[in-house]
Amino acid sequence: MSAATLQTLDSGSLRTILDLHAKYKAARAGGQLANFAYIDLTGVNLEGVDLSDAILTGACLNGASLKDVNFTRANLFGCDLRNADLRFATLDRADLRGACLRGANLTGASLIRCDLREGQIAFKDEKHGLRLMKHEKRAGELDYAILSGADLSGARMTGTAAVSTDFRDAQMSGAILSHAKLRNASLDGANLTGANMSSADISGASLKGAVMVDTDTAGMMTKDADLSDVLTAPVSVYIDNAPLDDLLDAYELWCKTGGAKGATQTFGGIDFRATKTLTGRNLTAAQMAGAILYGMDMRGIQLQGANLSNADLRGANLSGADLRGARLTGAKLTKANLDGADLSPLNLGGDRLMRTDMTGAILTHANLRNADLTRARLLEARLDEVRDQGCNYTLAER
Repeated sequence: MSAATLQTLDSGSLRTILDLHAKYKAARAGGQLANFAYIDLTGVNLEGVDLSDAILTGACLNGASLKDVNFTRANLFGCDLRNADLRFATLDRADLRGACLRGANLTGASLIRCDLREGQIAFKDEKHGLRLMKHEKRAGELDYAILSGADLSGARMTGTAAVSTDFRDAQMSGAILSHAKLRNASLDGANLTGANMSSADISGASLKGAVMVDTDTAGMMTKDADLSDVLTAPVSVYIDNAPLDDLLDAYELWCKTGGAKGATQTFGGIDFRATKTLTGRNLTAAQMAGAILYGMDMRGIQLQGANLSNADLRGANLSGADLRGARLTGAKLTKANLDGADLSPLNLGGDRLMRTDMTGAILTHANLRNADLTRARLLEARLDEVRDQGCNYTLAER
């Protein structure tokens, strides 16, 4: 962006603007909405600051530290955010049209219903009349940005340039990506449910394990794209002509009666997404290796001693679940909710314990608050960006 169009700001003035904005948000006398339009804030540290509704039109925040900043509804039209640290920032309903986010880190950020379409700023020039403000890189660019685990639900990204951008495990349901340039981007594990990807260019992109239920892919360019293990709409499952729900009922009865009634069953590799509910069910010792349980409500479920190795539990709600002694080796638990779950050893009697095994499990962005992981095996498990306040790791092996 042309430096000639920007003004500088000393630290005292910056502090004053932020203080007045805080008063404005608290509805206190003398408060004033922050206005940083066309201000050079290169490299500034604003971590954790509330800038909701602020005006930052055309501002330069190149390389700025903006972790956990609240930009809800902020006007960031034409803003230069190259290489900015926006991890876990909130940009819900923010106007980011024409903003340059090349190389920015938006890991875990929330961009619900934000506007990332192309746009340019025109301003008066005494010699040339109207002139377009120029970014050093093109406007509306997300090339090489990191949005791993970010929430882009309903984001407007028509025509957005996002070449080689990291969207792994991002929530992109309902996002408008028509005509977007996503060449060589990583969308592994991204949730694209209901997204509009018509005429998008995903040549060379990786969408391994992405969720594409009701996704509009008309005219999408897919040359050399990796679409392996993509999850589409769930279908009703039958085993030996019996519906899955009936088999689950029989298995649960078998568990509750100690085998006196009902029947046992193997559920390996089964897609459970079309089942009525798994909330609170008793599936003790169930064989569910490789099962698909993506996004399912499994609150309070009993899975003591169950085999869930390599199961897809991404985004599943396992809060309060009994997973004592469960085998979760290689399981995908990205963004799973394990709040208050019991993953401690299962007592088999006679001083015998079966430890919960999560070797090689993927727990990126998972919620482990108040979970009990006493003596759990976590060797080679991925625990990037987990929330684990109050989690009990006593004697856990990792």
